[in-house]
Amino acid sequence: MQWIMVVPLKALARAKSRLSDTAADGLRPGLALAFAQDTVAAALACPEVADVAVVTGDALAGRELAALGARIVPDEPGGGLNAALRHAATVVRTANPHTPLAALNADLPALRPLELARVLTAAAEFPRAFLADAAQIGTTLLGASSGHELLPAFGTDSRARHRASGATELLLTAVDSVRQDVDTGADLRAALTLGVGPRTAAAAERLKAA
Repeated sequence: MQWIMVVPLKALARAKSRLSDTAADGLRPGLALAFAQDTVAAALACPEVADVAVVTGDALAGRELAALGARIVPDEPGGGLNAALRHAATVVRTANPHTPLAALNADLPALRPLELARVLTAAAEFPRAFLADAAQIGTTLLGASSGHELLPAFGTDSRARHRASGATELLLTAVDSVRQDVDTGADLRAALTLGVGPRTAAAAERLKAA
């Protein structure tokens, strides 16, 4: 059975503040949108994914990601990342009660569809499962099989928090593109080394020219 991905995205004007040492204020919103566009495009191209629902209150991001084929869920709670994910999970599960659901970070610009497929195939073996980020501190993907709640615990030390919640950690190799989120300049350089999607590549060129 294919998965529905839920991708949370905060307002672009407030996104990626930790990239301030690499990108000026005027460039960070464009970078954040490019990351999300490449993430969503790769997820939609994954053979294990049936649909991508982006939960956001940002009108521009909503239009651009809908144009790629994503479903847009308004961030009605406005209560932060986990509240947004719980709300989107409820919306998605109301329409698709038996479909496995996975939360996926919006800042995975190097995401490869087949690596995502490997992670989702592994996650399907457990009621709830997660993948740690490249730093081994956070989480880039949290999945819940049919009949199980997502129970997101993203934020500081989310790897430990998701493990403590009973989710199984997926100890996979060769899925670097699913682990490499981008919060800092070093993260962006690591993603560029892996090979990013076209929108992030173009945004990175604009960053060099600035």
